[in-house]
Amino acid sequence: MNKNLFTYKKSGVNIDKADKFVNFIANITSKKRGNKKLNNNIGGFGSVSNVPQNIKNPKIVACTDGVGTKVEIANLLQKYDTIGIDLVAMSVNDLIVQGAKPILFLDYISINKINLPKLKAIIKGIIKGCELSDCDLVGGETAEMPGTYEEGKFDIAGFAVGIVDQKKRLHKKKIRNNNLILAVPSSGIHSNGYSLVRNLLKKKKINIKKNKFLKDELIRPTKIYVKEVLNLIDKKLLNGCANITGGGLADNIKRVIPDKLCAEINLDNIKILKIFKWLKRNNISDHEMLRTFNCGVGFCLIIEPKNFKKVLNFFPKKYKPYVIGKITKRSNKIKLNDKIDWR
Repeated sequence: MNKNLFTYKKSGVNIDKADKFVNFIANITSKKRGNKKLNNNIGGFGSVSNVPQNIKNPKIVACTDGVGTKVEIANLLQKYDTIGIDLVAMSVNDLIVQGAKPILFLDYISINKINLPKLKAIIKGIIKGCELSDCDLVGGETAEMPGTYEEGKFDIAGFAVGIVDQKKRLHKKKIRNNNLILAVPSSGIHSNGYSLVRNLLKKKKINIKKNKFLKDELIRPTKIYVKEVLNLIDKKLLNGCANITGGGLADNIKRVIPDKLCAEINLDNIKILKIFKWLKRNNISDHEMLRTFNCGVGFCLIIEPKNFKKVLNFFPKKYKPYVIGKITKRSNKIKLNDKIDWR
């Protein structure tokens, strides 16, 4: 064989390793599914899934997202088994804002060079996220891209599809004056604001490998709220909700507020998590904290006051919702009262 021949493998792309990874995904997903019958075809050209039959007037809802520069924290710590949970969470937590039940998920992983242990850890996290969301990983794509990514670098994106009965969709019109606004605690930073965090770590020369608190907090996966929220919708206890991601509390909650109504938030009611208190001490303004991070509020629920105690029963102790405001009649859609107590 002519050693001077150009080949894909010499160019940095190893198809054999990619095939092994696809086989690994096919095997692990079939084991996780057990006896559950699906028509998906991992490794094929596309996947076919069944539409739930108990929905009279089904509407399809679709979302896509990534985890941003949190992948750099995973690379730094060489811990890849939770970043996939983040990936699923970022899309399915958006789906449920519409009242949709996630039914399928696809991933896209791009990497400079196939690294089977790293990729297997990532995919296990994705599968775990799908389990927590009660949806199925039906396919995806892994792209080996030498020259585009530096050595060891990678990125991930996710695509989720959900379904909702038209009558159960959460519309703005369901939100009414004097509704309560509840905060559901976050698990931590989730997957937004990591460019600011990483810049802070760099400027202050903080080595998170030697700081157990930061090491644990910065890789902690995003809380998935699917089961609790869908149960609330099924029991007709929810008028509206918002996933608190990039843009923070104000920018996200006003997206679901109808005209002529306002979400009045009492900032001093927010239960600040320890990681946000740490961040605040590092010369970050209140405005920047609130605009960049969830500050301990991972998800918001908008409910009738009479349903408050019933809603609490659907959440574990760690994620019990609490009141942070109410809906009022005002022209502006958001009003932040008081200040956060960062102590």
